[in-house]
Amino acid sequence: MRHDARSQAHALLTVAEMARADAAAIAQGISGYALMEAAGGAVAAAIRERLEPRSTVVLCGPGNNGGDGFVVARHLREAGWPVRVALLGEPSKLKGDAAAHAKRWQGAVEPLAVGSLDGAALVVDALFGAGLDRPLTGTARAVIEALNAPGPPVVAVDVPSGLHGDTGEVLGSAPRAFLTVTFFRRKPGHLLLPGRLLCGETVVAPIGIPETVLGDAKVAPTFANHPDLWIRAIPWPTLLDHKYRRGHALIVGGEHMTGAARLAARGALRAGAGLVTVACPPAAATIYRLAMASLLVEVVTDIASFRETLESRRKSAYLLGPGNGATSATRERVLAALATGRPCVLDADALTAFAESPGALFDAIRGPCVMTPHEGEFARLFGRDGDKLSRAREAARQSGAVVLLKGGDSVIAAPDALAAINENAPAELGTAGAGDVLSGFVVALLARGMPAFEATAAATWLHGAAAAVVGPGVIAEDLPDHLPTVLRDLKLRLPSDPHFAAEIQEVQ
Repeated sequence: MRHDARSQAHALLTVAEMARADAAAIAQGISGYALMEAAGGAVAAAIRERLEPRSTVVLCGPGNNGGDGFVVARHLREAGWPVRVALLGEPSKLKGDAAAHAKRWQGAVEPLAVGSLDGAALVVDALFGAGLDRPLTGTARAVIEALNAPGPPVVAVDVPSGLHGDTGEVLGSAPRAFLTVTFFRRKPGHLLLPGRLLCGETVVAPIGIPETVLGDAKVAPTFANHPDLWIRAIPWPTLLDHKYRRGHALIVGGEHMTGAARLAARGALRAGAGLVTVACPPAAATIYRLAMASLLVEVVTDIASFRETLESRRKSAYLLGPGNGATSATRERVLAALATGRPCVLDADALTAFAESPGALFDAIRGPCVMTPHEGEFARLFGRDGDKLSRAREAARQSGAVVLLKGGDSVIAAPDALAAINENAPAELGTAGAGDVLSGFVVALLARGMPAFEATAAATWLHGAAAAVVGPGVIAEDLPDHLPTVLRDLKLRLPSDPHFAAEIQEVQ
């Protein structure tokens, strides 16, 4: 994936990386005082764009987040809003830029208490930013818990207080904001669950930090999954293409749970594979042949006949697992497929079959490989320790595969630490068979020649977008048939992209 301006616009910064970005900006001559003024002003502007003036209390913490809060209060009051400030701690103990901005506030500063919320029609939460690393206690926690009772809307500065900026985890308690305003770049905690649910609408405000600091801040390659990351890697068909040039995906079908492979096959065809073959036992062949007229079926009776099927030069990527059964036969087939070095997608039973010996699976990987576990399958191979992003990254490093850890906040991680967090999947996508369709999307894009990380990120986004087109009531069978609408709309973006047009001209 290219780290150009378009992809960097979707970069996510950890708390430490954001601190380094701030420091790099200051080293370039931008004062911390100016950055805080811009941050607080941006929050106030976002509030005024969405709400009419109303009685507001700004809850300020003892650090820089509280300093931002004092700026918010001043800007709102200057705009004619009735504003109060409640501070956790003593004003005399504020330091640096926070102390300087607190002095510019001309109103009273009351001590933070649950009663500070009385009479407020809006609460601005500027108690703690994303850097909080321990559970809230005492007065701060009591106030946050009071905010979670039915009451006025909450606007969070940076993140809702109590939310871990790197992991999206709640440290004891955190309020549910309807609006969160953060600065320069989002953090992983804005996208990972449950953080995303608590942030509400998240606005990223520019505050004068130059884009060049991304290099100075030694940023790890973490992104919000977006077409800008992979759209140029999609092998859109040309008039010179034929079915074999568009890739031939082989899907291993089970004898009893045939629906999984049929859904994956339909997904692979809709995602653009030129041909899709299902390899299955003799007893299930008729079921697969009747599934779709365009689906090819090959009967395999044992590991020897399966290896013969794999050896066809025309087959360009394999999918194993959906409906296969977590058996020794599945293990044999996975190892045989991996031994070819061709791109493989391993899902469901192809992963569970190695629960007792995950090292045997990892050691067998010879070429591009994508694993698509849900949390239960992931735990059987890798355990449960750590936050979701860290777990996916470590699993990719350990296995040598691209790992798609599925969920409402799916994480795609590569062995080199490149990672993306998906955010477009609607809640309705949690339905039987949806994961099988997703694995079909991935194998199709691999068969068409996309690199493993880009293929997985693209398939995940397309999966969510197709579900969103259907909306409430979506079932797995809907997803492949609504993918063309998503692909059409995606392709319409391309002519307006001068960089893409130049690349196409260069290829032609």
